[in-house]
Amino acid sequence: MPLVAAATGKVPSRRPVWFMRQAGRSLPEYREIRADRGMLEACFDAELVCEITMQPVRRHDTDAAILFSDIVVPLRAAGVDLDIVAGTGPVIADPVRTASDVAALPRLEREQVGAVTSAIGMLLEQLPPSVALIGFAGAPFTLASYLIEGGPSRTYERTKTIMRAQPELWHQLMGSLADTTITFLQAQLEAGVDAVQLFDSWAGALSEADYEKYVAPHSARVMAEVSGYGVPRIHFGVGTGELLAAMTRVGTDVIGVDWRVPLDVAAERVGYGVGIQGNLDPTVLMAGDEVLEQELRRIIAEGDRAVAAGARGHILNLGHGVLPTTEASAITRAVELIHTL
Repeated sequence: MPLVAAATGKVPSRRPVWFMRQAGRSLPEYREIRADRGMLEACFDAELVCEITMQPVRRHDTDAAILFSDIVVPLRAAGVDLDIVAGTGPVIADPVRTASDVAALPRLEREQVGAVTSAIGMLLEQLPPSVALIGFAGAPFTLASYLIEGGPSRTYERTKTIMRAQPELWHQLMGSLADTTITFLQAQLEAGVDAVQLFDSWAGALSEADYEKYVAPHSARVMAEVSGYGVPRIHFGVGTGELLAAMTRVGTDVIGVDWRVPLDVAAERVGYGVGIQGNLDPTVLMAGDEVLEQELRRIIAEGDRAVAAGARGHILNLGHGVLPTTEASAITRAVELIHTL
């Protein structure tokens, strides 16, 4: 598998590429199959999860499939009252802001994500042998931010206030969410995924000092608990250029980089003992073939310099997820270019 090879310091047969949110609204077949199904309903239907996960592999020839799911799926599975609202994102019915709220958070049991593990079994039968299946979960901080804010936020004011003003309560919450994340990842690993990605999507809202004090210990526990499975662990957040070294230190095999930091610079920041993943700006997919090729050549050159300096390998990806208005043909063209450049 090219992705696993690049993540583990081996020479891949071709430069691996996959895209965050590659299974989604950019694909007409996805829009058709989801026309009368809610997001969470789809995430708990094993056959639908399998089909949606396969769609971008069939269409684009990506080197990895990422399990169709959402970072709040384990919370919903455990019994948290939430929904994913179109145009908004996850919305929590009863935000978690007090000690009693934290104490009342339900624990995730592995059987509650049986639809996910069943889908993994189906996918392993259908995926080509060279295509890696990536499982994933939300990191404790990002899950906490949704639970505390009640949904997406630009400022994370309630989250940061509890974090600093009530540190004991904060660490109780983070410990509980780390347990949930570990259970969800272990279920996927035991079902047979080839790699896992920990999404700390909103960690970029923090300073390095706050990240180290309030977040890193819990993410490190997650990474440690899945390290024994022998599959690559990828760590990614948005706007985390100043946190890349700290996010690597929690224990990861590959660090995801968004488009704000050149790959060779990122590799130098984190040290050369890990792989790098990224980092095409998603909007480049809308700018035409000439711009796309120019940007891909630049990113590939940066990745090559990083690998030459000692980075484990380079996995090409976006610096965030595929935008819903992206033409599917542009993604196919990007994969073709990456495999031929």
